[in-house]
Amino acid sequence: MIDLVIRGGTVIDGSGAPPRVADVAVLAGRISAVGDVGGRGRREVDASGLCVCPGFIDLHTHYDAQYTWDPYATSSIWHGVTTTVIGNCGFAIAPCRPQDRDATLRTLVKVEGMSLKAMQAGITWEFETFPAYLDALERYNPSLNVAALLGHSAVRQWVMGRAAQRRGATGDEVAQMADVVREAMAAGAIGLGSSTAEAHVGDGGLPVPSRLADLDELKALTRAMGAGGRGLLEITVGSTTTLDDLRDIHRESGRPVVWAAFFHRDDRPEETTERLARTEAFHREGVDVRPQVSCRPLTMDFTMWNPYPFEGMAAWRRVSARPDSEWAAVYADPTFREELRAELAARRFAVFRGRWDLVQVLKVGRPEHRAWLGKTIARIAEETGKDVVDAWLDLALADDLETEFLAGLMNADDEAVGDLITHPRTLVSLSDAGAHLSLLCDAGYSTTLLGKWVRQKQRLSLEAAVRRLTWDPARAYRIPERGLLAPGYWADLVAFDPDTVDALPAEWVHDLPAGEPRFVSRARGIAWSLVNGVPVLEHGEIVERPAGARPGRILRAFES
Repeated sequence: MIDLVIRGGTVIDGSGAPPRVADVAVLAGRISAVGDVGGRGRREVDASGLCVCPGFIDLHTHYDAQYTWDPYATSSIWHGVTTTVIGNCGFAIAPCRPQDRDATLRTLVKVEGMSLKAMQAGITWEFETFPAYLDALERYNPSLNVAALLGHSAVRQWVMGRAAQRRGATGDEVAQMADVVREAMAAGAIGLGSSTAEAHVGDGGLPVPSRLADLDELKALTRAMGAGGRGLLEITVGSTTTLDDLRDIHRESGRPVVWAAFFHRDDRPEETTERLARTEAFHREGVDVRPQVSCRPLTMDFTMWNPYPFEGMAAWRRVSARPDSEWAAVYADPTFREELRAELAARRFAVFRGRWDLVQVLKVGRPEHRAWLGKTIARIAEETGKDVVDAWLDLALADDLETEFLAGLMNADDEAVGDLITHPRTLVSLSDAGAHLSLLCDAGYSTTLLGKWVRQKQRLSLEAAVRRLTWDPARAYRIPERGLLAPGYWADLVAFDPDTVDALPAEWVHDLPAGEPRFVSRARGIAWSLVNGVPVLEHGEIVERPAGARPGRILRAFES
């Protein structure tokens, strides 16, 4: 007997083919038939009025730590995601020696906005090496599938210790790192993650380890990664890494390169057109270098206790190098403010663009400051007759640094974002799910694509959007037997209501280990999700199961 039949849904198979009404049969975790299924299943699901498609593949998550205590990968599971890629940007918790654990966690606090208390309470550290970490993930038994990139910063720290954040590597150290890379690939890594982004500042205000690597080191590790004929490089690029560098890495290694994060910049609109043209030119030349893009505006909630949008600035080293008990004194320092103004005027920094008209006061700590609620820093500066930097920092100091700001950073131009997400060589992702939990929650990129960009703006057809979330990422990352709704493929499936599907606003909850808070985002219109033929979401709610009974798999075999 068939295990499960989903009946009467509108099937969107992920290939880009037009939708059609059909039944879907599941047997032994795989799709066994698509069409008019005559036999009864042990379980029958009525999908009338719903679209049925392959499960969504989220290429850019940071659940490396969260999976050790949360097998359901909230918030992604609510949005139809069935496969997650972790280890992005080179940030990971393995390999990691016991003496480096504290520094690793403190770097994740700085660079990915994670809670130190939550990680200290939640991670059990049953592993040191990357292969042992994958084995531990198997025991944790997540509900979703997991593919893991090996983190470049973690590898550097494993070989070099704390020197990894202070200097380049010797030839012998690079050789040792290459051995670690080969070991990880043999154990089942999907590739190597790295970063040269200036915004990525780690423990003690120092650059994350991968930022100290030169191009030769990156090439050597990518060659080691690809020695077995598979794997890809994912890299979040900074100003020191050019698209030509990525082309050269691809040509020398023969492996795909995926770079992040390609957002539209209001201050440099021509950059979007130029980068898309280069991406297309690479494709014509047979160069497999492609960017990750987002379908959502990049916004962040922040306070001056957690000022992530500014931490990559050179001027901010005065803050990062001191204990937080001294930050208020730095914020009040005229020299610091002048350095900050000069750096913003030079327009060198990549995250915050100096758009004070897009920085709004969300909450205040003191009742006497309620008049500023909802106003932008530009407006407050105008009303007080102050420079914008002075107006901003004076308000924060007067409010005991408890003011909560909302900053609009990038991807604010819908027309330009539409160009990014419809280009055939871009990869729609950049959810950052599992990271920046005190600042934002963009885990709902999939439901945003279906709700805003298909139903509301009609920039994509339903079948094109589903392909962007399923078959395109599966092919780009060489993930076999997933991403299509076809007989023989694994039954990672989603059923959603096309008339209502969307991401709901982020909510502030206290559900992390040690009762720590975070933003989560639920979805509207996602009815069912199956992973390897087993329901993980029913009527929009998580199906909780004990360890050993959850259907997710640690993916270790990938195509060349």
